[in-house]
Amino acid sequence: DFCDVLSRHVPLKICPVGIDNWLNLTRVDPDEEVQGEIHLSLELLEDAERISLRCQVIEARDLAPRDISGTSDPFARVIFNNHSAETSIIKRTRFPHWGETLELELDSEELSEEGTVTLEVWDWDMVGKNDFLGKVKIITVHLRECIAHNGKLGALRLKVRLVEDRILPSIYYQPLIDLLVESVEDSSPLTMLEEVTTVESRQDVAMTLVKIYLGQGLVVPLLDYLNTREVNHTTDPNTLFRSNSLASKAMEQFMKAVGMLYLHDVLKPIINRIFDERKYIELDPCKIDLNRAVSEAEVRDSSVEMLQDYLSSIIESIINSVDQCPPVMRLAFKQLHKRVEEQFAEPENEDVKYLAISGFFFLRFFAPAILTPKLFHLRDQYADTRTSRTLLLLAKALQSVGNLGLQLGHGKEQWMTPLHPIILCSVASVKDFLDKLIDIDHDTPPCVLKEGYLQKHKAEGPQLLSRFAFKKRYFWLTSESLSYAKTPDWQVRSSIPIQCVCAVERVDENAFQQQNVMQVITQDNDGQLHTMYIQCKNVNELNQWLSAIRKASIYNERMLPSFHPGAHRGGKWSCCLQADRVVSGCSRTHSAVTLGDWSDPLDPDVETQTIYKQLLQGRDKLRSVERRAMYVQVTNPSRGVAARLLRVIVDLEEAHATFQRREKEEGTSVIPLNP
Repeated sequence: DFCDVLSRHVPLKICPVGIDNWLNLTRVDPDEEVQGEIHLSLELLEDAERISLRCQVIEARDLAPRDISGTSDPFARVIFNNHSAETSIIKRTRFPHWGETLELELDSEELSEEGTVTLEVWDWDMVGKNDFLGKVKIITVHLRECIAHNGKLGALRLKVRLVEDRILPSIYYQPLIDLLVESVEDSSPLTMLEEVTTVESRQDVAMTLVKIYLGQGLVVPLLDYLNTREVNHTTDPNTLFRSNSLASKAMEQFMKAVGMLYLHDVLKPIINRIFDERKYIELDPCKIDLNRAVSEAEVRDSSVEMLQDYLSSIIESIINSVDQCPPVMRLAFKQLHKRVEEQFAEPENEDVKYLAISGFFFLRFFAPAILTPKLFHLRDQYADTRTSRTLLLLAKALQSVGNLGLQLGHGKEQWMTPLHPIILCSVASVKDFLDKLIDIDHDTPPCVLKEGYLQKHKAEGPQLLSRFAFKKRYFWLTSESLSYAKTPDWQVRSSIPIQCVCAVERVDENAFQQQNVMQVITQDNDGQLHTMYIQCKNVNELNQWLSAIRKASIYNERMLPSFHPGAHRGGKWSCCLQADRVVSGCSRTHSAVTLGDWSDPLDPDVETQTIYKQLLQGRDKLRSVERRAMYVQVTNPSRGVAARLLRVIVDLEEAHATFQRREKEEGTSVIPLNP
């Protein structure tokens, strides 16, 4: 995993092909401020002429700020015995990317003894000594044994394609976003996009559209539009949503985007139990292990009993989860139910409205998660062979539940018959669950982008000791507000409109003598600034919340150019020592700095760039639509929509060309363009 954290001392003997991972920087002095992670690759090379230790220093993130600017000038140094080498210095950053390879030539005698490879990170100072930022130690136990094993591990052939994408400032994408979120009608830009989308890119486009419309609070109308088109173009209810259309892919990606926490709440306990118990389960007579000390009938009977137990737990957990299901997900299913019921109103099609929802809910969401829990982050590792077989049998059974038992007995796998009774008995409960699921008011609630417990600073009243000044609160972030309450079930919530946010920044540790504190600065209607201080439990959570709130407020008009990284305490700012509480900030804000590495759900610029590339590839089709509409009817709406999309494509293409030209002229510095 990209963000795995290894222990402080990593024996290379357990990693015969070297190490390539993120490692935590560790403290060497309790009074030193050390934070962050470093990504490196370490391997030992030996041939007839020489032995060398190769260390690829890739990048680091969230290093401690050492300079007055709130950044550092980091460089890395690798040390083994009396050998050392250093990377270049990256100026003014806490997220350096080196991408450099350092090699140390060694003697064979040096490898005969146990040693330690140390990688240190320092902040370079022009005057005075360099400041320590942290280090990683890796034990070099039995390196020669590691080399001996290398040739026995086989080979893997890879085909790699590098795709470079330039992301423009947000303002350049706004015209395209404005076009996409217009009313979804048959002649809308969304229809044009669907026409020019290739089959290969459909999943990426679907996910991108879902994210864009989630950020705009319009995801339910988007899905309703796509689903309505799909339903109206389907004559045989048995083929409804069976293809990989844009509507099917959008619904699938939508459930993953908004329903993962819900999925975990429902499935994780039973998935963990299956992994922990690791039972031998098999129903197929051709696959039963006859070398076991029990008969085939005994294996089959015990397998049926265990599968019934697991399947009952899964079904019960799902049908009791109505209140846990995200409201925006329930609204999307309600609209889908309505469209299908309108199109297939005949009595013989009574079950179609249920099958449309359960097809997504069970067959495209829950069943795949059971089949491969790691892909849905339910487990850190893939299942072993025995557990995988159990999960496969359960996923097959749950698919039959999602099909309301209508396909039972028609397939080749007749050995699944012992599970048919429990599947058929669940049909009534599943229908009742689906009826309750769509029983929700039609006011679209804002989608929750992030939620969880944080520590909120108690700003009012007398100043408290720092450790008592933060109170535990549950926070919700949506595209409209940042709200909090004592608990997730608390009836009274305090709320901050996202449109009032004008800065989201880190807070220096010495402000409250606390780590991982951020500040959300807002501006009221009278122009007064208000600051709320929030503490996260670790640096990764801090980065996630910083990035998520920044992305939610990325289009706000009143963003501040500067802020105070400290706090106003004792009559002065702890950062710049200014006494005036309302004096301008002493550090530059980072409103545009968001971190994609921490699984933030929304990134409007990247998502809109993806749509632009699709339109660029389909530009010839758009021109054909424009020409065709010109001959059919002068006032044909399709002609106007195609023309507007083509203008947006041209504008973005010119902006990219200008950025590329200026990059070449100015070297690595990029001059902002006037939109």
